[in-house]
Amino acid sequence: MSEISAGNRAGAGADDGGGDHGGGEAEYDVAVIGYGPTGVTAANLLGAAGLRVVVLERDAEIYSRARAISTDEEVMRIWQRIGLADRLKQDMLADRPLDFVDARGRAFLSAHPTPRGHGHPPQMFLYQPALEQVLRDGVARHPNVEVWLRHECLRLRQDADGVELTVVGTADDSVRRLRARYVIAADGGSSLTRAQLNVGYEGRTYEDRWVVIDTKMLKPWPDHDRLRFRCDPARPAVDCPTPLGHHRWEFPILPGDDERHLTTDEAIHAMVSRYGIGPDQIEILRATVYSHHVRFAARFRVGRVFLAGDAAHAMPPWIGQGMAAGVRDVANLCWKLDAVLRGELPESVLDSYEAERKPHVKEVTRRAVFVGRIITDRRLAVTRVRDAVLPLLNRVPGVAGRLQDSNWIPVAHYADGLRDRPRTKSSGITFGRWRASGAGTSRTGPADTGTAHMGAAHMGTAHTGTAHMGTAHTGTSRTRASRTTAPGHQIPQPWVTAPDGTRVRLDDVLGGRWLLLHGALPTPQPEWERAGVPSLTVLPAGSSPAEGAVVDCDGVLRAWLTSHRATTLALRPDAYVYAAAPTGTPLPPPPEGLTLTPRTNTASTPPVTTPTTASPAPPASSSSPAAQGTS
Repeated sequence: MSEISAGNRAGAGADDGGGDHGGGEAEYDVAVIGYGPTGVTAANLLGAAGLRVVVLERDAEIYSRARAISTDEEVMRIWQRIGLADRLKQDMLADRPLDFVDARGRAFLSAHPTPRGHGHPPQMFLYQPALEQVLRDGVARHPNVEVWLRHECLRLRQDADGVELTVVGTADDSVRRLRARYVIAADGGSSLTRAQLNVGYEGRTYEDRWVVIDTKMLKPWPDHDRLRFRCDPARPAVDCPTPLGHHRWEFPILPGDDERHLTTDEAIHAMVSRYGIGPDQIEILRATVYSHHVRFAARFRVGRVFLAGDAAHAMPPWIGQGMAAGVRDVANLCWKLDAVLRGELPESVLDSYEAERKPHVKEVTRRAVFVGRIITDRRLAVTRVRDAVLPLLNRVPGVAGRLQDSNWIPVAHYADGLRDRPRTKSSGITFGRWRASGAGTSRTGPADTGTAHMGAAHMGTAHTGTAHMGTAHTGTSRTRASRTTAPGHQIPQPWVTAPDGTRVRLDDVLGGRWLLLHGALPTPQPEWERAGVPSLTVLPAGSSPAEGAVVDCDGVLRAWLTSHRATTLALRPDAYVYAAAPTGTPLPPPPEGLTLTPRTNTASTPPVTTPTTASPAPPASSSSPAAQGTS
């Protein structure tokens, strides 16, 4: 029998989809195809928003092979929004030191994760099957989310009102039809949805394949908790601690190797014995062969269907950002879908998804490729220079700090998209208060153009129409506001004192909503107030709690506002700055059509808990950045 559940509770039924829904109301607000980390995060976000969601997953169980092994503080911040961050941390390792090791086992470069102010440790090592289980348990809180395991989408048909999906039950070959207003395709690098949409997946697949070995640690060895990139030209390797008593190794398959033999216990023990690891110290759980890719979908949106995660992009694993990129995708998209479905914003804002996400994921991919070259280069002349020069650079003040900071990802910032920006001359099509040049995406079908731009580092495909959005405001306030550098940035998340006197992370007060944040006495903002946007004032450290305000316990927020020359921010639901203004200056107008409706505060989503105590807030005396980042 095929498995259908509501909120992951077995036995709750769903419509059989056999009827002709015609042009009537869509049965679901959003259909999510794929139930890996990207899809399950989307289901949590949409479920918390109160939307009716169906998830389609072809497999019956969580994929047992661990793939991703780490994530970062920005992604933990996203999982915090759905009430799962503290539970997830219980099964993670935080902030392991990193060594780049030469062929003789000497570290020629060591790095340490540095907090960037998002309220969580900068790097978290994970065991993916355990992580996915917690995320699925999170979906079980939402009766408005139906999970259809062992179901696969065979066909999509879009019309003016939504998408009809033809779905087959892989256990019994039953065929169903259902309708959704929008579809998120998170069905992996081999996405059937992307193929149905005829969207290209340009890029390359590396020739070298890698054996990925998951083990259970039976007896610890010295420094087993350090991540090591073993940059040995004879055979590079990844030597990585993972939580819950696991350990990961990765080795390339070299010319002349027998691929099948390299996955045997005998061969694996021989490879790890080079590092002093005996057969009595590990239990080999599984060995799998993977290929590495650098690829981007030509478009992330086709009408009402959105590609996310590996369906939209693939990168090599060297900086641990493949899974994280997919989580960022749906965090960017889901609140926009929610706003459009509620009539709070026009549908044209959905084009900002690709405009914001594609440049960011391309830059992350570029950095992953660069780090991979350091690790895997097998040319003796190059590796000798590397092993000699990097230790010398590591002694140079200024340079050393940059080398030792293992923050691989760019700062959380969108140059284009749904944000306020100066008026620009463009021949594009105007959508509300922002502009898309060249590639307009219609409500019912694919964009006219929109192939991806990938520079020399990304296989050189042509650029013919990526979106470039900018607001079209007039008046002196627009000129003054442009002096601030805050728009497009995500604000930090320090610990604050809430109005009721409790110490919480900032996002727990922001609540995933549009909000005006005032760093001084609030300046009247009539256009924003008419749109229903509430205000919150930031009080300096040492202030008493007050209604409509938070106390900036360590001065982080007020310092950030000063550094960006702003005292008032208009925050999007994802804590990115839409617009900003200095003291006494009105904010630019809100996005065209923004009208908020009453809703449940998504910050109140109940957490998934276990008897283990979650991480407490740091003591009030803690003021160091490290204390803020490793709570």
